Amino acid sequence: MAAEELPALSRAQKFWALGAALLFLIATAFLGFSLNTGALRGFAIGWLALQIFGYVGALKFAKGDFAHPLFKSQVMLHFIALMLLAASIIKAFS
Repeated sequence: MAAEELPALSRAQKFWALGAALLFLIATAFLGFSLNTGALRGFAIGWLALQIFGYVGALKFAKGDFAHPLFKSQVMLHFIALMLLAASIIKAFS
């Protein structure tokens, strides 16, 4: 039984997939930090869960296309969440 070849990803698809992966890794790292310190634990758990369900749902609707506008909007949504987290941390220390 031979494995089917998957189509190559375009440059845009690779870019958005990398963005989603980086945001997911940042959220996972923040969850580890949060569970260790107890700071913003609810946000960390919710953000990671929102990413999992959001990315899976967007990819299912987009039929696996990482450059689909719905998937792009999910990546941008989580980028905004990261910026809000950074702003709240900066505000807390200033």
